[in-house]
Amino acid sequence: MTAVAVIAKECLPGRVKTRLTPPFTPEEAAALAAAALDDTLEVVGALPVDRRVLYFDGDAVPEAAAGFDVIAQASGELDERLAHLFDLMDEPTLLVGMDTPQLTPALVAAALAVGGRVPVRSAAGRTPGAPAPDAWLGPAADGGFWALAMREPDGAVIRGVPMSRDDTGRRQLERLEAAGLVVGLLDELTDVDTAGSAASVALAAPGTRFARRHRELTGGRR
Repeated sequence: MTAVAVIAKECLPGRVKTRLTPPFTPEEAAALAAAALDDTLEVVGALPVDRRVLYFDGDAVPEAAAGFDVIAQASGELDERLAHLFDLMDEPTLLVGMDTPQLTPALVAAALAVGGRVPVRSAAGRTPGAPAPDAWLGPAADGGFWALAMREPDGAVIRGVPMSRDDTGRRQLERLEAAGLVVGLLDELTDVDTAGSAASVALAAPGTRFARRHRELTGGRR
């Protein structure tokens, strides 16, 4: 059994994507966040997995999460919240954020493979055909990570990792490997955090809801 979880918060003005303001208004930033979340939920909803989870901070669950198990986020810093989710999960689990609306099934296909032998790109230089990893990490362009998967979920390998820093992804990788896990790397993606990254993601994935909303709000100028 394999699960995919999306960590997200309710897309309320002034509460999400605050680094987009300015140039976007809080309402516009929330609209972009909602579009990104819907794109992510749609992709996850179509993945060939047994369970889909929305790890949610908020009250109004998005309609696109129909069929997802909704779990309320724990309190605390981000590392504690992520660790709590992985402590709850019993099956192989892939976690993705709501900040990469350019997500496609192909980008996470390797992380959903269970057993067997798959091509591996890893920091340790493992070669194609090596045993399937115990964990997968999707590095983000800002130094964080957009995806984390574990065959045997364990919050202990997340708890205490400093989050929202330009070395977060590296530190998380080090923690996983220090625990003796074989780690595969997914493709690097750009998180939507700033106006510049929003424009970049919209250009890279023009058919998404996020890109359409971005064009509506900017006329293609930002």
